[in-house]
Amino acid sequence: MTVYKIDSRQWREGLEKLSRDYRLIAPKNQKDGACEFQRLEAGELPDIPVDNTRLSPKFVAFPQTETLLTYSIDDKDPDCGLMKEPDMDCPPTAVVGIRPCDARALTLVRLNFDTPDYQDPYWLKKYERLVLVGFACDAPCPTCFCTSTGGGPYDEKGLDMLVARQNDVFLAKVLTDKGRKLVEAAGWQDASGDPGVFEAGRQAAEARIVSRVPTDQLAGKSLLELHAAPFWDDIAFACLNCGTCTFLCPTCWCFDIQDETFRKHGARLRNWDSCMFPLFTQHTTGHNPRGEKVQRVRQRFMHKLKYFPDKYGQGIMCTGCGRCVRYCPVNIDIRRVCEEMNGYAAEKKSA
Repeated sequence: MTVYKIDSRQWREGLEKLSRDYRLIAPKNQKDGACEFQRLEAGELPDIPVDNTRLSPKFVAFPQTETLLTYSIDDKDPDCGLMKEPDMDCPPTAVVGIRPCDARALTLVRLNFDTPDYQDPYWLKKYERLVLVGFACDAPCPTCFCTSTGGGPYDEKGLDMLVARQNDVFLAKVLTDKGRKLVEAAGWQDASGDPGVFEAGRQAAEARIVSRVPTDQLAGKSLLELHAAPFWDDIAFACLNCGTCTFLCPTCWCFDIQDETFRKHGARLRNWDSCMFPLFTQHTTGHNPRGEKVQRVRQRFMHKLKYFPDKYGQGIMCTGCGRCVRYCPVNIDIRRVCEEMNGYAAEKKSA
């Protein structure tokens, strides 16, 4: 395991060199006080926030709107009626400053886009061109519960490099061949960093996490009993179906596909969608199997906390980033829902 020491000058110079070979995506402070992942322009440095960014960087592999196919309906066009795959712009991309919870989320989402039966070429091509440079999380938010989901502030899963900061020095632990190539491209050469810093930092950061969410009983719960549990009406009562939780969530991947035509040319687009929206499951017949709000709220939590772990056996479909807790306008808390589900015992009917 190699740990590089990088001072602030070398950090700036290294990122400048990387910009020649990689598209750099990093957190940038916004005028409203939030911090969002955006492309770094020449001379810019990442703004590493204390808290996680408002939006996750899942768009680097799963854009909010993406052209899947183009077509022509012009009779004079020799390609009239043919669907064509557009040229995919997938340059090597380094995401600098991604948090461990968001990198781990991409590995969970991959299970949906890379299956034995189907591999999504759009998602996979972007993901495989990514280099993920994670920043250790030394000051977890009160709403963070990553250690309850299998991760942690220094979790390495999904990362190519993990960076910890000590004053004006960056310590970079190289985890994969992609990470090694990035270090070479940046010209960082001082490999005298102390690996022990990461273990000490991990212990200190995990001790600061105040939220503990039980998930140990979920796998053994009856799916049908949880589905019929009486607490769903109370959970769903305040929900606005605004979709904030799904758009912020790094593991939500619901989408809709639409054709849009202008004059004699068109495109087939994939757009983010949300299981919280009433029209998400609307059939062309007018029937909606989840036409009631409580059905949609139940679907969201059952998918993340029951259907997904039952199918894949890799824990819940949540990395504990806490975004949905912080930004839900009516204070629906996935931690409390998980507690309800984990501790639920259906009443036994007397004979």
